[in-house]
Amino acid sequence: MTGKPFTTCLWFDTEGEEAAEFYTSIFKDSSIGAVSRYGEAGPRPAGTVMTVEFTLNGQKFVALNGGQEGFSFDESVSLMIEAADQAEVDYYWERLTDGGQESACGWLKDKFGFSWQVVPSAFYAMMRDPDPEKVNRVTAAMLTMKKLSVPDLERAYAGA
Repeated sequence: MTGKPFTTCLWFDTEGEEAAEFYTSIFKDSSIGAVSRYGEAGPRPAGTVMTVEFTLNGQKFVALNGGQEGFSFDESVSLMIEAADQAEVDYYWERLTDGGQESACGWLKDKFGFSWQVVPSAFYAMMRDPDPEKVNRVTAAMLTMKKLSVPDLERAYAGA
């Protein structure tokens, strides 16, 4: 057992390098590492990008251009971004929905079809409150939103 951190592998058809460049343009402390290419053995044409190693906020990822093979992203796997405040929620939301699609309750799909959750830190604090009425109000408010709104969640929390 190595005790090394996990690396998340994201399977793409052919757009792994484009996705790595897109994601690293959004997140601080991000970079693209090694790029490997298919050789003569295939299954893709020699020289085609096979994998791209990249890091987002210190977390390692690999984009694999594995072909369509019937695989696609769905909402059962997503990455959660804990945003410090509304400005950060807006920053990530605007960039990740560019060419993508808004969903509900802080969820979205980026232009590659990968799901993200953009959640303000304040939401977690509100949901841990021991007062079930406050939690219910915040939950009810959240269920009406696409992008989460800190001011609206705070009003619901306060009972306003």
